[in-house]
Amino acid sequence: MPQTNVLVVEDESIVSKDIQNSLKKLGYTVVGAANTGETAVKLALEHMPDIILMDIMLKGEMNGIEAAETIRKEANIPVIFLTAYADESTLDKAKVTQPYGYIIKPFKEIDIHTSIEMALYKHKKELEVLKERDMLYAIVENKESARDILFVKSNSRLVKLNTKDIYFIEALKDYVVINTLNTRYTIHSTMKDIEAKLTDSDFIRVHRSFIVRKDKITAIEGPNLILENDKKVIPIGGSYKDELAKRLNLV
Repeated sequence: MPQTNVLVVEDESIVSKDIQNSLKKLGYTVVGAANTGETAVKLALEHMPDIILMDIMLKGEMNGIEAAETIRKEANIPVIFLTAYADESTLDKAKVTQPYGYIIKPFKEIDIHTSIEMALYKHKKELEVLKERDMLYAIVENKESARDILFVKSNSRLVKLNTKDIYFIEALKDYVVINTLNTRYTIHSTMKDIEAKLTDSDFIRVHRSFIVRKDKITAIEGPNLILENDKKVIPIGGSYKDELAKRLNLV
């Protein structure tokens, strides 16, 4: 398991020590322990832990909910609340801080482990969604580069693909396969739709089933194209020969 850094926020020293010992036994790294909301905020921004275990009812001017809200505004760190109070009023107040879970006291080590792993997984997926959203915004805002980027679906995710990394595209019935040097992306589309998304100066249709990137072509042997760093032989369709000759500046 990769090292996971945890900040513990608990004002009962014995409970805090028990939590820290449990975390260490589970393989987590405790980067700090706070007993007030103010200290929790300070340590969170100083250490930037992967996750925070935060007692809701802290002594002092700032309770756990207020500390979590401040941390949420300053840093994107997931918080799991520790509480002996599960009443609706407390939970409604805590919901505003968008916590990643609750652990009800008294709890067992398995409760801590399960809650942390679920929270870390959820946080990771949210970061991936934000990253994909930001990339899409960047494409929309920079229209000049939009034709140089494709977003393809892979394992339920949108993956950014730079068109300069594409070697060739092959049609397979109702699907097309986008081939890079080391990866294949199979998507439900048509060659016509894919061709419309590519720049004419970079790509050329050489067969009804194949589109190739021009700068990946290293040789022509008879009726076939040879691509660099790739053993795939691309056939040249008879009706595409003349256009290919023009585009490649054959002499």
